[in-house]
Amino acid sequence: MKIEVWSDIMCPFCYIGKRRLENALEKFPFADNVEVVWKSFLLNPDMVTDPNKSTLQYLSETKGWSMAQTQQITEQVVHMAKGEGLSYHMDRTVVANAKNAHRLLQWAKSIGRGGEMKERLLRAYFTEGANIDDFATLVRLAVEVGLDADKAHEVLESDVFSAEMESDIYESRLMGVRGVPFFVLDRKYGISGAQPQEVFEQSILKAWKEHVKENPVMQIQGSDANSCDIDGNC
Repeated sequence: MKIEVWSDIMCPFCYIGKRRLENALEKFPFADNVEVVWKSFLLNPDMVTDPNKSTLQYLSETKGWSMAQTQQITEQVVHMAKGEGLSYHMDRTVVANAKNAHRLLQWAKSIGRGGEMKERLLRAYFTEGANIDDFATLVRLAVEVGLDADKAHEVLESDVFSAEMESDIYESRLMGVRGVPFFVLDRKYGISGAQPQEVFEQSILKAWKEHVKENPVMQIQGSDANSCDIDGNC
Protein backbone atom coordinates (compact mmCIF):
# COMPACT_ATOMS: atom_id res chain seq x y z
CA MET A 1 0.00 0.00 0.00
CA LYS A 2 1.23 3.46 -0.83
CA ILE A 3 0.97 6.63 1.26
CA GLU A 4 1.77 9.81 -0.65
CA VAL A 5 2.63 12.95 1.28
CA TRP A 6 2.60 16.45 -0.18
CA SER A 7 4.62 18.78 2.02
CA ASP A 8 7.06 21.68 2.00
CA ILE A 9 10.40 21.76 3.76
CA MET A 10 9.62 25.16 5.26
CA CYS A 11 6.27 24.10 6.71
CA PRO A 12 6.49 23.52 10.49
CA PHE A 13 3.35 21.38 10.52
CA CYS A 14 4.80 19.16 7.78
CA TYR A 15 7.59 17.95 10.07
CA ILE A 16 5.10 17.36 12.88
CA GLY A 17 2.77 15.49 10.53
CA LYS A 18 5.67 13.40 9.24
CA ARG A 19 6.56 12.30 12.75
CA ARG A 20 2.95 11.49 13.64
CA LEU A 21 2.60 9.38 10.50
CA GLU A 22 5.81 7.54 11.30
CA ASN A 23 4.75 6.93 14.89
CA ALA A 24 1.43 5.55 13.66
CA LEU A 25 3.22 3.23 11.23
CA GLU A 26 5.45 1.96 14.03
CA LYS A 27 2.33 0.61 15.70
CA PHE A 28 0.93 -0.86 12.48
CA PRO A 29 1.76 -4.59 12.17
CA PHE A 30 1.97 -4.47 8.37
CA ALA A 31 4.15 -1.39 8.07
CA ASP A 32 6.70 -3.32 6.00
CA ASN A 33 4.07 -3.46 3.26
CA VAL A 34 3.50 0.30 3.26
CA GLU A 35 5.50 2.62 1.00
CA VAL A 36 5.69 6.30 1.92
CA VAL A 37 6.32 8.62 -1.03
CA TRP A 38 7.34 12.24 -0.38
CA LYS A 39 5.84 14.71 -2.84
CA SER A 40 6.93 18.29 -3.45
CA PHE A 41 4.80 21.31 -2.62
CA LEU A 42 5.89 24.96 -2.55
CA LEU A 43 4.07 27.27 -0.17
CA ASN A 44 5.99 30.28 -1.46
CA PRO A 45 7.62 29.50 -4.84
CA ASP A 46 8.65 33.14 -5.36
CA MET A 47 10.34 33.61 -2.00
CA VAL A 48 13.69 35.41 -2.29
CA THR A 49 16.44 33.79 -0.26
CA ASP A 50 17.85 36.08 2.42
CA PRO A 51 20.22 34.28 4.83
CA ASN A 52 20.47 37.45 6.91
CA LYS A 53 16.78 37.41 7.76
CA SER A 54 15.08 34.95 10.11
CA THR A 55 11.68 33.46 9.50
CA LEU A 56 10.38 35.37 12.51
CA GLN A 57 11.39 38.66 10.89
CA TYR A 58 9.82 37.58 7.61
CA LEU A 59 6.53 36.60 9.27
CA SER A 60 6.44 39.84 11.24
CA GLU A 61 6.90 41.89 8.07
CA THR A 62 4.55 39.95 5.77
CA LYS A 63 1.77 39.32 8.31
CA GLY A 64 1.91 42.74 9.92
CA TRP A 65 2.52 41.26 13.36
CA SER A 66 4.72 42.73 16.01
CA MET A 67 7.77 40.65 16.87
CA ALA A 68 6.19 39.83 20.23
CA GLN A 69 3.06 38.55 18.48
CA THR A 70 5.15 36.55 16.05
CA GLN A 71 7.13 34.90 18.83
CA GLN A 72 3.96 34.07 20.75
CA ILE A 73 2.29 32.47 17.74
CA THR A 74 5.34 30.46 16.71
CA GLU A 75 5.92 29.32 20.29
CA GLN A 76 2.68 27.36 20.06
CA VAL A 77 4.09 25.47 17.08
CA VAL A 78 7.39 24.92 18.88
CA HIS A 79 5.48 23.41 21.80
CA MET A 80 3.51 21.14 19.47
CA ALA A 81 6.74 19.96 17.82
CA LYS A 82 8.31 19.27 21.19
CA GLY A 83 5.44 16.90 21.93
CA GLU A 84 6.60 14.81 18.97
CA GLY A 85 10.23 14.83 20.06
CA LEU A 86 11.22 17.59 17.62
CA SER A 87 13.34 20.57 18.55
CA TYR A 88 12.39 23.74 16.66
CA HIS A 89 14.53 26.89 16.79
CA MET A 90 12.32 29.32 14.89
CA ASP A 91 14.55 32.27 15.72
CA ARG A 92 17.33 30.59 13.71
CA THR A 93 15.36 29.46 10.67
CA VAL A 94 16.55 31.21 7.53
CA VAL A 95 14.39 32.76 4.81
CA ALA A 96 15.19 30.59 1.80
CA ASN A 97 13.55 29.50 -1.43
CA ALA A 98 12.96 25.74 -1.23
CA LYS A 99 13.01 24.87 -4.95
CA ASN A 100 16.59 23.58 -5.03
CA ALA A 101 16.04 21.56 -1.88
CA HIS A 102 12.98 19.98 -3.49
CA ARG A 103 14.96 19.14 -6.63
CA LEU A 104 17.56 17.48 -4.42
CA LEU A 105 14.77 15.57 -2.71
CA GLN A 106 13.40 14.44 -6.08
CA TRP A 107 16.82 13.08 -7.02
CA ALA A 108 17.17 11.30 -3.68
CA LYS A 109 13.69 9.84 -4.14
CA SER A 110 14.63 8.52 -7.58
CA ILE A 111 17.40 6.40 -6.04
CA GLY A 112 15.48 5.20 -3.03
CA ARG A 113 16.67 7.74 -0.44
CA GLY A 114 13.73 10.11 -0.41
CA GLY A 115 12.72 9.45 3.19
CA GLU A 116 16.21 9.99 4.53
CA MET A 117 16.70 13.17 2.50
CA LYS A 118 13.33 14.59 3.56
CA GLU A 119 14.10 14.02 7.23
CA ARG A 120 17.56 15.56 6.94
CA LEU A 121 16.27 18.67 5.16
CA LEU A 122 13.56 19.25 7.76
CA ARG A 123 15.94 18.84 10.67
CA ALA A 124 18.49 21.13 9.02
CA TYR A 125 15.89 23.83 8.53
CA PHE A 126 13.93 23.76 11.78
CA THR A 127 16.52 22.54 14.27
CA GLU A 128 19.86 23.67 12.88
CA GLY A 129 18.89 26.91 11.17
CA ALA A 130 20.55 25.88 7.91
CA ASN A 131 20.12 27.77 4.66
CA ILE A 132 18.35 25.19 2.47
CA ASP A 133 19.04 27.22 -0.68
CA ASP A 134 22.81 27.15 -0.20
CA PHE A 135 24.41 24.60 -2.52
CA ALA A 136 27.31 23.75 -0.21
CA THR A 137 24.85 23.10 2.62
CA LEU A 138 22.61 20.96 0.43
CA VAL A 139 25.55 18.89 -0.81
CA ARG A 140 26.68 18.32 2.77
CA LEU A 141 23.21 17.17 3.76
CA ALA A 142 23.05 14.83 0.77
CA VAL A 143 26.39 13.28 1.69
CA GLU A 144 25.20 12.79 5.27
CA VAL A 145 22.38 10.53 4.04
CA GLY A 146 24.75 8.54 1.85
CA LEU A 147 24.45 10.31 -1.50
CA ASP A 148 27.30 11.17 -3.84
CA ALA A 149 28.68 14.69 -3.48
CA ASP A 150 29.64 15.10 -7.15
CA LYS A 151 26.23 13.97 -8.33
CA ALA A 152 24.54 16.29 -5.81
CA HIS A 153 26.59 19.19 -7.21
CA GLU A 154 25.61 18.18 -10.73
CA VAL A 155 21.91 18.11 -9.83
CA LEU A 156 21.99 21.49 -8.10
CA GLU A 157 24.03 23.27 -10.77
CA SER A 158 21.56 22.19 -13.46
CA ASP A 159 17.80 22.29 -13.83
CA VAL A 160 17.28 18.54 -13.57
CA PHE A 161 14.40 17.19 -11.49
CA SER A 162 12.52 20.47 -11.87
CA ALA A 163 9.97 18.65 -14.02
CA GLU A 164 9.42 16.03 -11.31
CA MET A 165 8.96 18.74 -8.71
CA GLU A 166 6.48 20.64 -10.89
CA SER A 167 4.64 17.41 -11.67
CA ASP A 168 4.02 16.84 -7.95
CA ILE A 169 2.76 20.39 -7.56
CA TYR A 170 0.49 20.11 -10.60
CA GLU A 171 -0.90 16.83 -9.31
CA SER A 172 -1.70 18.44 -5.96
CA ARG A 173 -3.69 21.15 -7.74
CA LEU A 174 -5.70 18.55 -9.63
CA MET A 175 -6.52 16.92 -6.32
CA GLY A 176 -7.56 20.25 -4.80
CA VAL A 177 -4.77 20.38 -2.24
CA ARG A 178 -4.61 23.90 -0.84
CA GLY A 179 -2.48 23.33 2.24
CA VAL A 180 0.13 20.94 3.55
CA PRO A 181 0.87 18.47 4.89
CA PHE A 182 -1.60 16.44 2.86
CA PHE A 183 -1.59 12.65 3.04
CA VAL A 184 -3.19 10.34 0.48
CA LEU A 185 -3.62 6.71 1.50
CA ASP A 186 -3.84 4.23 -1.36
CA ARG A 187 -5.48 6.92 -3.52
CA LYS A 188 -8.67 6.52 -1.49
CA TYR A 189 -8.40 8.50 1.74
CA GLY A 190 -6.96 11.93 2.42
CA ILE A 191 -5.71 13.46 5.65
CA SER A 192 -5.27 17.22 5.68
CA GLY A 193 -2.92 18.73 8.23
CA ALA A 194 -0.87 17.36 11.11
CA GLN A 195 -3.79 15.50 12.66
CA PRO A 196 -3.46 13.61 15.96
CA GLN A 197 -1.65 10.30 15.73
CA GLU A 198 -4.89 8.40 16.35
CA VAL A 199 -6.31 9.78 13.10
CA PHE A 200 -3.36 8.35 11.20
CA GLU A 201 -3.67 5.00 12.94
CA GLN A 202 -7.38 4.69 12.16
CA SER A 203 -7.00 5.86 8.55
CA ILE A 204 -4.07 3.53 7.84
CA LEU A 205 -6.01 0.56 9.17
CA LYS A 206 -9.12 1.47 7.18
CA ALA A 207 -7.14 1.91 3.95
CA TRP A 208 -5.26 -1.34 4.59
CA LYS A 209 -8.45 -3.36 5.01
CA GLU A 210 -9.72 -2.13 1.64
CA HIS A 211 -6.33 -2.66 0.06
CA VAL A 212 -6.28 -6.29 1.17
CA LYS A 213 -9.80 -6.89 -0.13
CA GLU A 214 -8.92 -5.47 -3.53
CA ASN A 215 -5.51 -7.14 -3.74
CA PRO A 216 -5.95 -10.75 -2.55
CA VAL A 217 -2.71 -12.55 -1.86
CA MET A 218 -1.80 -16.10 -2.81
CA GLN A 219 -2.68 -18.90 -0.43
CA ILE A 220 -0.20 -18.92 2.42
CA GLN A 221 1.00 -22.14 3.98
CA GLY A 222 1.11 -22.50 7.76
CA SER A 223 -1.06 -21.61 10.73
CA ASP A 224 -2.16 -18.30 12.20
CA ALA A 225 0.28 -18.64 15.05
CA ASN A 226 2.81 -15.83 15.47
CA SER A 227 0.91 -13.57 13.10
CA CYS A 228 -1.27 -10.45 13.11
CA ASP A 229 -4.60 -10.00 11.37
CA ILE A 230 -5.73 -6.93 9.40
CA ASP A 231 -7.40 -5.55 12.51
CA GLY A 232 -4.04 -5.38 14.23
CA ASN A 233 -4.71 -8.36 16.50
CA CYS A 234 -1.56 -10.34 17.17
